[in-house]
Formats: sequence, structure tokens, C-alpha cells
Amino acid sequence: MKAQPHNQERIVRIPGLVGGKPVVRGTRISVRLVLEYLAEEPDIKVLFAAFPRLTLEDVKACLDYAKDLVEEEEISSPEDNKHYHPNL
Repeated sequence: MKAQPHNQERIVRIPGLVGGKPVVRGTRISVRLVLEYLAEEPDIKVLFAAFPRLTLEDVKACLDYAKDLVEEEEISSPEDNKHYHPNL
């Protein structure tokens, strides 16, 4: 599945910026950092307090970006994927 249009508008990779990792356009806030904050504390108010420049649309774009990456993965067999969990 290709990235959603708003991902392309909001999530960018710029060589030399945060090691070329995907970031929210116009910031040095990486997608990974947003996901880590949400994993630790799902209350979006905590994220917005830490990063006041973020918008709800930025956060949605980060989540969509991560979802697109997961959907692109192919699991060929449980033995090939150490993180395979048949009960999930």
C-alpha cells in the first residue's frame, strides 16, 4: 500500500536531517519519536505539551506512515519472522 497523500505532505526524509529518518515536515520531530511518546503515554496531550508545534494531522500522518510500513511487510512463514505471533 502506498503512503497516503497527507503522509507525503507531512512526513519527509531529508538527507542529513535526523540521520535521514522520516520527520514531520518543518520540524526535527521524527516519526519514531512520536510513536515512542504515544507508546509510553497514549494521552495525546502529553505529546502536544512536549512538542507544541505538532498538530493532530501531524500525529495522524505519523500513525498512517507506520501503518503503511507494517502493511508492506510480508510474512512468508513463522520461522522467517522472529516476531511472528499467531495469537495476534
